[in-house]
Formats: sequence, C-alpha cells, structure tokens
Amino acid sequence: MTFTRVEMQDWPRREAFEHYFREVPCSYSAVFRLDITRLRRSGKKLYPSMLYRLATVVNRHQELRMALDGEGKVGFYDVVHPCYTVFHPQSESFSNLWTRYDPDEAAFFEAYERDLAAYGKLPGMNPKPGTPPNSFPVSMVPWASFQGFNLNLQKGYDYLPPIFTMGKFEEEGGKILLPLAVQLHHAVCDGFHLCRLVNELQDLLQSL
Repeated sequence: MTFTRVEMQDWPRREAFEHYFREVPCSYSAVFRLDITRLRRSGKKLYPSMLYRLATVVNRHQELRMALDGEGKVGFYDVVHPCYTVFHPQSESFSNLWTRYDPDEAAFFEAYERDLAAYGKLPGMNPKPGTPPNSFPVSMVPWASFQGFNLNLQKGYDYLPPIFTMGKFEEEGGKILLPLAVQLHHAVCDGFHLCRLVNELQDLLQSL
C-alpha cells in the first residue's frame, strides 16, 4: 500500500477541492439501475461479482482512491479494497468484512469465499481484524428495491472515498435491474467522474 500526497500548488483540482472541502463542504448521491441480466444468467454469485467489478472500476481512477492521511493531507492510494457488510439473520445485525482486491476475478472470488467462511458468521462490527485504511465501503439491502437513497453523515465531510449501496434487483422489460446508490464527495468527484464510474461499471456487466 502506497499513499501519495497531492502537491496542492500544482493540482488542477485545487480550487474545486478547496471550495467543496472547506468553503462549502458538499457530498452528493445518486441512484442508478444497472442491467445485471448477463451477470444473473452467467450463474456467478451476485455479491462477490459486484464487489469485484466495483473494485475494478474504483481502482482505475485516482479520484476514487483519494483520502486524507493521519495529518489531514489529501492524497491517493495506489490500490483500494472493498469493505462490505454481511447480514446475521438470527440477531438481525450486520458485520463488516473486507477482502483484498485482486485484478484476477477467480483469485478475488477465492479470497472472498475464504473471508466469508472464516469471519462471515462471527458477531461484532469488524470480525475480520486489520481493516486497511485503503478500503471503501459497500453494503447491500436485498429486501427491497429503491429509487432514492442517501446517507446522512454528521462528521462525513472529511471522508473522501466513494460509498456504494445496492438494493433488491427487479425484472422489467426482459431485463434484470439492480439499484445502486453512489455517494461521493464533491471535493474530489464531479458529475463527470460519477457518470464515468457508472458507465464503466455497466460496460463490465455487459461484457460478461
């Protein structure tokens, strides 16, 4: 893991960052309905397949790997890993797990299955130790679909990584559609970056 600080005086985004981070702190969210028809027909498991594709797109782009270091300096990681929720039906609670990203899909799936087997049934917020700082959160609420979703983070204006939430997929017009909520910090991501993220994610799903 490498964290590279941004040289603010040479950063083309400096003015926008200062505006949306210090002057007018601003995060925003949007919901998209992804076509996962090919993914469902492929027989692959939905959750790890989406985790892998989300991590693939996030790792392509610097603006999605940005964070603050221990001294509050802005920079970016060379690689980030998905940190995701698992549900415990008996207690109606959840835990956070994380799996190291691997660009090889089969290797990532194997690591996910190992983590799920070792930690997936353990209680507590973070049963797998050592959640790395270079991670981004993903959750899923598979019991209902949604068209709007927003996280209200009281102390979240210094949190720069993207946050993803998936809902229940639905069939419509011969397609299987999955709602995906994306929450971003405007200091590092504009609408262009949001749309590129979602379009590239959809391309990955269509290429199956």
